[in-house]
Amino acid sequence: MKSAHLRLTGLLAALVIIALAGCVRPHTPGAQRAGRDANSLEVRCFLGGYGIDFFEQAAREYEEAHPGVEIDLQGDPRIWEQLRPRFVAGTPPDLAYPGWGMDHYALIYDEQIIPWDSYLDDQMEDGRPWRESFKPEILEMGVYQGKVYLMPFFISLNGWWYNVKMFRENGWEPPRTYAELLVLGEKIKAKGIAPLTFQGQYPYYAVRGFLFPWAISLGGLEVFRDAQNLKPGAWNSPAMVKAAEMLDELRRRGLLQKGAIAMSHTEAQMEFVQGHAAMVPCGTWLHSEMKTTLPPGFEMAYFLPPSAPNPQGDPSIVEIGVEPWIITRASPNPDLAADFFRYMTSLPKAMQFVREKGTLMALEGSDQTELPPHLIGPAAVLRDAKATWTPLYAKWYPDLETELRNAVNALMQGNITPRECMDRVERKAQETRDDPNIPKLVAK
Repeated sequence: MKSAHLRLTGLLAALVIIALAGCVRPHTPGAQRAGRDANSLEVRCFLGGYGIDFFEQAAREYEEAHPGVEIDLQGDPRIWEQLRPRFVAGTPPDLAYPGWGMDHYALIYDEQIIPWDSYLDDQMEDGRPWRESFKPEILEMGVYQGKVYLMPFFISLNGWWYNVKMFRENGWEPPRTYAELLVLGEKIKAKGIAPLTFQGQYPYYAVRGFLFPWAISLGGLEVFRDAQNLKPGAWNSPAMVKAAEMLDELRRRGLLQKGAIAMSHTEAQMEFVQGHAAMVPCGTWLHSEMKTTLPPGFEMAYFLPPSAPNPQGDPSIVEIGVEPWIITRASPNPDLAADFFRYMTSLPKAMQFVREKGTLMALEGSDQTELPPHLIGPAAVLRDAKATWTPLYAKWYPDLETELRNAVNALMQGNITPRECMDRVERKAQETRDDPNIPKLVAK
């Protein structure tokens, strides 16, 4: 048991080692927890930009279709903090969407959650197994040792966004190459507008929006795959260093908004929607996150980051992000939990989520509905993508991800060179490689 990976602190971390042995037990469908009815289901959700109203409505619909079933569904913006002590106590909910703050792989390592495969193999009304409802490359993201532990729901595409009206009025086109970006950037600066803003308080955005896309463009997807798999020298490879140099060049040329390094995600994005910056890196959650602040008539459109000089990677490659759902091993009603989630991922419900929430789904065919204008571009990109990539290492090796973010933050402040930045990350990768207590996973 590798309880150190639970990323809990203080007394709670100490309690994990004592408590887990008592709360992990074989999966027995239909087993009863004291005080719980066989037809009751407890669901806990991350309350983020998409809210939980869709899940609440689905719960009421499911109850109506299944008389006697009661679903207690609640959400919180920091739900993972509420769930950690419950896992320690052995009383987690049946079904959970814990959000980005939960260490999902720690739950897998400590056998706190169960695989979904027995349910995914069940046939649907059309005779196909349930697993065929999902895009296979996305379902693969939740696999550990050949089994699906982490189930996808909605998906996010990372990329860049531009101010449609601003570009149209000035006769600008979204840059397709880095060279075009440098030329366009000077034109935008001449108008007194920042070419690019970024969410400086959260280096995640710079890593995903600049560094990785350019490294993949320079050297192909294997550059990123080698880094995820901790191949010696992968993090300070020529492609990674060159991508860091390109990011540093944006800073030195003044193409990044002044003061953005200190901005939160919403502050930087507000600069974009208010027209103070022409472009911003972000995921497809941007519109939902900023919809209450959008000026009348504001239009945003999505495009992939400009390709690097002399690119070797396929220009259609796009990053996909997933925030998974889990069934807990302690659940008295895992079958009911799986069936409720299957209802939420039925094609009609998936299409409804796309329309109402303005994001894409992990379900095949779910984009074959009326898309919000801002989602048309991302949907086309995903359909045309010859490959996708996902930073799985960030959950596998949280300390490595922290070091990468800190190094990129230092780079964007001009405190270290691109080479120093990536050398720092490679040293942390070597520490991770050499630590026998850290489970090593392999990305395909």
